[in-house]
Amino acid sequence: MVIQSRARCETASFDFLGSTETNVVDGFTLAAVGDVMMRRPHTIVQAATLSPVAKILQDADVSFGNLETNLTDLRTSKGGPTVNGDAYHVATPAVAPDLKAVGFNMMARANNHAYDWGIEGMRETTEVLDQIGIVHAGSGENLAQAAAPHFLETRRGRIGLISLTMTFPSASRAADAAGQAPGRPGLSALRLTRIVVVAPDMLESLRRIRNGLPGPIEEGGNPNQVVVADTVYRAGNKIGYSFEPNAHDETTILRNIREGKQLSDFLIVSNHDHNPGNWSEVPSDYAQVFARKTIDVGADAHIAHGPHILRGIEIYKGRPIFYSLGNFLFDNLNPVEGADYFEYYGLDPRKDTVPDVIAAAMKGDFANPVYYESVVAVSRFEQNQLVELRLFPIELNFTKRLADRGVPRLAPPAHGQAILERLQRLSEPYGTHIAIESGVGVIRLRSAATSVETSVKPTVGTR
Repeated sequence: MVIQSRARCETASFDFLGSTETNVVDGFTLAAVGDVMMRRPHTIVQAATLSPVAKILQDADVSFGNLETNLTDLRTSKGGPTVNGDAYHVATPAVAPDLKAVGFNMMARANNHAYDWGIEGMRETTEVLDQIGIVHAGSGENLAQAAAPHFLETRRGRIGLISLTMTFPSASRAADAAGQAPGRPGLSALRLTRIVVVAPDMLESLRRIRNGLPGPIEEGGNPNQVVVADTVYRAGNKIGYSFEPNAHDETTILRNIREGKQLSDFLIVSNHDHNPGNWSEVPSDYAQVFARKTIDVGADAHIAHGPHILRGIEIYKGRPIFYSLGNFLFDNLNPVEGADYFEYYGLDPRKDTVPDVIAAAMKGDFANPVYYESVVAVSRFEQNQLVELRLFPIELNFTKRLADRGVPRLAPPAHGQAILERLQRLSEPYGTHIAIESGVGVIRLRSAATSVETSVKPTVGTR
């Protein structure tokens, strides 16, 4: 009887330790933004613009952003550029205290620019962030480290962060040791297979092309699918793109999310995902499937970023899913750019300047003002449930010269109204209703304490 009683006690203890319940103190707030591409300190020179926005972050228990740059001193760095044909995202370590001053205390690292300065640039960025006291996740000396949760102790609970990316250069993906091969430093990544969906008659034309090409035929075992030059084409009702995850990556990530929640009171999952492309205000078909899976295994907030534009907001099981929070700080005045980047835009580094090539990139890829419009999203929790989400519209000074562009300010009333109305439209397909009150977007949910009527219609009931 003593042994049986002890076994029951141990089982109960194990169940408690394995819990994925949320456990923050009432009033917990999370302020979230999207991409932070900060090349130089801004809190002094542009304090008047930045300070009102920074105060929103400073007032929250947790302020999160995606750090899409390396923080390293190029005069002493042991790293070197690794990207080919894209921008080198690098900034002085003096940016780190500025990030802290703005209010950030948690930042994601897994994204397509975190490896721009190689392994050493990644390591040097880690050291700078650790010294300044900003908790970060998503990179490491091997996959286990890169994919692991990291934690911030706050007055309202222990907050965990897991960071992953679906958009990344292949060389930047971290790997674990295998036999005598050591682990590979890099990022936590979820590999996706992109499938081009075509009409059935198009598939037959592609099949004839494939059959006429030299080399072995990759059947794939699916009669409605053809592989041509390493691109998968599949018959469907609507032409477009579809994405399928690597099963091993997904299983590992979901397992780490569950563990991260078991070790914390509240868990944030950060996902850097450009798919299907920066041009799209609608995420890929897999984005919603994956985001909901992260909530199912314990995430309290799923925050996506990457395409540099706003995408919709969904409330799933009483938890926020941000399909993209766009840009927060879009300071693209890089100190260096590679020769191949000049070449891509038809410029010559012997006579054209770095600002010349950046200006060409902005005109070509980011000429639309929507890339300079976003929100700061502040979620408030009571009794471990999301009760209110406030959306503060910001704009990044698109009309200013390049050297001053990209720094957020609270949008003027008319501009803020337009930003929020666009976010309303993008969120409607998810059943999310955003009210606009005094220039701020507001999503209210049913409160467990007051049973206030919700203005959101979750796809699945709150947990």
